[in-house]
Amino acid sequence: MARTPGQAARRDPDWEGVRLHVVSGKGGTGKTTLAAALALALAADGGRVLLIEVEGRQGIAELFGIAALPYEERRIASVARPQLGLPAGEGAPGEVFALAIDTEQALLEYLEMFYKLGRAGKALQKIGFVDFATTIAPGVRDVLLTGKACEAARRKGPDGRRRYDAVVMDAPPTGRITRFLNVNSEVAGLARIGPIHTQAQAVMRVLKSPETAVHLVTLLEEMPVQETVDGIAELREAKLPVGGVMVNMVRPPVLDAAAVAAVGGNHREEVALALGEAGLGGRSRKPETVRAAVDPLLDPLLEQAREHAERVELEREQRADLQQLRLPTYELPLLGEGVDLGGLYRLAGELRRQGAA
Repeated sequence: MARTPGQAARRDPDWEGVRLHVVSGKGGTGKTTLAAALALALAADGGRVLLIEVEGRQGIAELFGIAALPYEERRIASVARPQLGLPAGEGAPGEVFALAIDTEQALLEYLEMFYKLGRAGKALQKIGFVDFATTIAPGVRDVLLTGKACEAARRKGPDGRRRYDAVVMDAPPTGRITRFLNVNSEVAGLARIGPIHTQAQAVMRVLKSPETAVHLVTLLEEMPVQETVDGIAELREAKLPVGGVMVNMVRPPVLDAAAVAAVGGNHREEVALALGEAGLGGRSRKPETVRAAVDPLLDPLLEQAREHAERVELEREQRADLQQLRLPTYELPLLGEGVDLGGLYRLAGELRRQGAA
C-alpha cells in the first residue's frame, strides 16, 4: 500500500534486517537522489551507512556539493532526526560515508588479494590490461562492483561489530539490474573454478540472502512504470530479493475529484462567471467589460484543466499497475525548486515516515 507525501504518521520500517539496499530505476527517475536520501534516512538514528556509486558519474558528490569522490570510503554527511523533521533522539547523529568504486582500482585490489601480484599489477595497469579484461569480460567487472558492496555490508571491525549498519548501492538502471546482480550467470562461462568463481559464489550468497533488498525507483508515467513492472518480473525470475517501489516526483493535486470529473463537460459560461466574480474584470461591473477581460483567459484555463485531468487519470492508471505488484510503495514529492541538500534531507524524512528506513 502506498503512502503519500506529507503523511505524519510514523510507520514501522519495512526492511528490518536488511543490510544491503540496492537502488535501481529507469534513467531520469532520480534513483541517485533517492539512494542518497535512503542512506540519510537509514543513518538518522545514529547509525553508520555507506553509500556506494558504481557507474562512475560522481552523482553523489554533485548531490552533496563536494569534490569528486576518490576510491576510498569518506564521510560526507552527518544526520540527526530533527534534520528529517522527526522528534529528537537520545543518541549521537548518524554518519553517511560514500565510495565511488573505480573498476580499475578494484581489479588491481582483487589481483593483489587473490594473486599477490603487487607491482606486477601496476604494470598490467600501465599496459592497459585492466581495461582490456573488463571489456572482454564484463561479468568480471560486475563481480568486482557487487563484491565490493557485499564485502562492505559484511565487514566487521576489531571489536567484532559490523563496520556499517547498512550499505546503499546506487546501482545501474532497471534495464540491466538483474544481469548486473546475477553475477553467477555472468561469470559461468569464464571460470568454473578458481578465485573468480569463488568470489562470484560469495557475492551471490549475500545478494540472494534476506540481508539484501533491491528497490526500484519510478515515476507515475507509462514508460517508467512498465520498465519497473518488467524489472521486478526479471528479479523475481532470477530469485533476487525484491524490495520496495519508490515513486518519485509526485505532484500535488491541483483540482479536487469533482473538478476533475467536471472538466469533460461544457462549463465555459460557468467559468466565465466565476472569473468575473473573482474580480478579473477590474472595478467595472458592466457585463460587457467583465466579459472582455475574462474571454482571453477562458481557453487557456480550460485547456490547462483538461491537461491536468488527463494527467490525473494517467497517474491513477499507473498507481493501479504498481499496486498489482503487491510491494511496499513510497511516494516522494516533486520538489519544484530542485533537489538541493535541504531537499535531500526532506526526501529522507519522507522515506522515514513512510517506513522505507
